Amino acid sequence: MAGNSFGEQFRITTFGESHGEAVGVIVDGVTPGIEIDEAYIQVQMDRRKPGQSSVTTPRKEYDTVSILSGIYEGQTTGTPLFIILFNKDMKSGDYSEIQHAFRPGHADFTYLQKYGIRDHRGSGRASGRETAGRVAAGAVARKLLEHRGVSVTAYTTEIGGIRCETFQEDQIEQNAVRACDPQAAVRMIARIEELADAGDSCGGIVECRIRGVMPGIGEPVFDKLDADLAKAMLSIGAVKGIEFGTGFAASAMLGSQHNDGMDAAGFTSNHAGGIIGGISTGGDIVLRVAVKPTSSISLPQQTVNTSGQEQTIRTEGRHDPCICPRIVPVVEAMACLVLEDHFKRQAAMKA
Repeated sequence: MAGNSFGEQFRITTFGESHGEAVGVIVDGVTPGIEIDEAYIQVQMDRRKPGQSSVTTPRKEYDTVSILSGIYEGQTTGTPLFIILFNKDMKSGDYSEIQHAFRPGHADFTYLQKYGIRDHRGSGRASGRETAGRVAAGAVARKLLEHRGVSVTAYTTEIGGIRCETFQEDQIEQNAVRACDPQAAVRMIARIEELADAGDSCGGIVECRIRGVMPGIGEPVFDKLDADLAKAMLSIGAVKGIEFGTGFAASAMLGSQHNDGMDAAGFTSNHAGGIIGGISTGGDIVLRVAVKPTSSISLPQQTVNTSGQEQTIRTEGRHDPCICPRIVPVVEAMACLVLEDHFKRQAAMKA
């Protein structure tokens, strides 16, 4: 199946299905001689794994990292990293009643139209579980970016219409929704639990802030840094929109308001979100993604089956009533992958 690889100089290929034996990733283009081990990657896997709180799916996957190649005596060798995560807690029987029905909001219909066959168990390759491999690869990229002085931090800014009013970075990992406002987090959690009890779900907005990227990173015209970041984010199944800096609000501004002026110290504002002309400015890169409500809900929904007959279904199984908390590390991982790839492309241009 085409479309499973991402990146050029730093390239990944993910594999596996939600209810298969395992998921994982092959990472190529890793700088040799970098100290990294399973424990470092495991930190990010633990942030993404299911069963973390009352607002995530109760599926229990420990996502224990196993590196089968590319590491020798605790250092990267420069050869491909092969990282595998074995599935442990599949309940495929939960999906037996919808084997021949198209679940609203899922890729059931489109996968069948494209391939003529689909894995109905937990959405197969279209499952959010595929992102586990991305997070593992993103952890490798994060380690390389640390040596470049780059940091990547994502957090929830809105869930179910409840918005963060303050930004307290030290609180992001201290609440179940990874919100930057602890007071808003309390209301968000209550809203998610309320909707889950009613058999429904909600979406939200996740913001990502990237610090330490030097000016000049990006490959115009078709591989602009923001264009590649946008592709990376929109490749995440639940993401339906993206904006940088002031974003869509710029459409209501004047040029005199939106233009980022400069003085001897640098840019005086950052409406562009740290990228101009597809190239980094040296300022913080700020982007936001719109996360759709979880498609799997237990409320009755109208659909048709593979024979074209109308029917009503209820999606059984274990699902996140809101994807935002667990998508935060996925957003960070994809940002890390794009940045490391572009740093390597920049170095190749100057070689």
